[in-house]
Amino acid sequence: MKSFPAGGVHPPQNKLTAGHGIEKLPIPSSVVIPVSQHIGAPAEIIVQKGDIVKTGQLIAQSKGFVSTNIHSSVSGKISKIDTVIDPQGFKQPAVYIDVEGDEWLPSINRDTGIDSNVVLTADEIINRCQEAGLVGMGGASFPIHVKLKIPEGKKCDVLLINGAECEPYLTNDHRMMLEYGEEIIIGVSIMMKALKVDKAMIGIESNKPDAIEHLKKISSRFLGITVHALKVKYPQGAEKQLIKSLINREVPLGRLPIDVNTVVQNISTAYAVYEAVQKNKPLFERVVTVTGKSVKNPGNYMVRIGTSIQNLIDAAGGLPEDTGKIVVGGPMMGKALKNLSAPVVKGTSGIVLFQEIESNRVEESPCIRCGKCVSACALKLEPYLMARLVEKGLYERAEEEGVANCCECASCHYICPAGRPLLDYLRLGKQTVLRMARERAAKKQAI
Repeated sequence: MKSFPAGGVHPPQNKLTAGHGIEKLPIPSSVVIPVSQHIGAPAEIIVQKGDIVKTGQLIAQSKGFVSTNIHSSVSGKISKIDTVIDPQGFKQPAVYIDVEGDEWLPSINRDTGIDSNVVLTADEIINRCQEAGLVGMGGASFPIHVKLKIPEGKKCDVLLINGAECEPYLTNDHRMMLEYGEEIIIGVSIMMKALKVDKAMIGIESNKPDAIEHLKKISSRFLGITVHALKVKYPQGAEKQLIKSLINREVPLGRLPIDVNTVVQNISTAYAVYEAVQKNKPLFERVVTVTGKSVKNPGNYMVRIGTSIQNLIDAAGGLPEDTGKIVVGGPMMGKALKNLSAPVVKGTSGIVLFQEIESNRVEESPCIRCGKCVSACALKLEPYLMARLVEKGLYERAEEEGVANCCECASCHYICPAGRPLLDYLRLGKQTVLRMARERAAKKQAI
């Protein structure tokens, strides 16, 4: 069975909602839509307080190539333009909308029939993805049109689709594959056309045999698309590990997938591409897993962007009394949430409610140089050393040791017997080193 050779860990899977079909969450009475839901420049708000908007209407326009449009997820009246604390804990500009009905833009095709006849050209597909505000929906939220537009001097010979969903607890991609399999495969074929490749490979961890069988059956009708079972090992869905598992190519540290002639996209992203290209539908809703061992009604919910996380928790039966921590995303790479009024954004894949007994960190003790973090690192880095350098403020040394290459998978943090907060230090070090690199580049340009 396909897998990556170096590192990796095996946390409990806890896929509690794998058997729960996707439910449509009722439209809330109001939404708050941040204008920066992606890597790159924030979008510029083009509406004003008092404006009436329709579902799917452009409300913030991308500024620059690495940026993306933001659309209204509801119809109603804009109550104010203000700031909001997003799920990552950052304050940013946002559009507040009071909901009135659910009137969609007439340009959106709401016919539920499946359309496999792709008439747009490669350039038109890329432009449509940009106009529709598509981003990677596996968590990174990188604008899709940037990935689909191959830089001059580079080439792509295979498209890889991440269906691993290796994060514990999360099942939104699993349910998408089961319930929207044909749309996903058409979305994959659309991206193949945009990239001008004749081969695509979908990797799915073997703990989802129903999804593997389902997509294999559908993809057999599409030329060049194959489905592959992957060994259950975290972080199987990380870009560089998926590339190694599926096509046995190794992305050098500091380089990108396109440097080994491939592009990686996510399952839910493929569905969003289908909807944008075939239905002219912008990205304004997504599936979010709400789960936890004490959650009364855990499930997978199709939810409008801008809906508060509190609404999602209420739909799942409310906040359990023994909740000790709420994490946005999965338990490995997700981040703790303090504000339940924070809105769902394009990159929100899950809400995990941990019991008090689960959320307490192990008491920290000195590093014993056991090397478990080194063995667990799928990128062959030395987490204990980089974390220590960051702790001491030695960022130049941390940069030399490759802290900027860390993918923040938390395998080292998970495996550490001393309870060292390795991921916290590595995230701080990575952010600091990348900022230092930008400052050096700016000074160089100024000379």
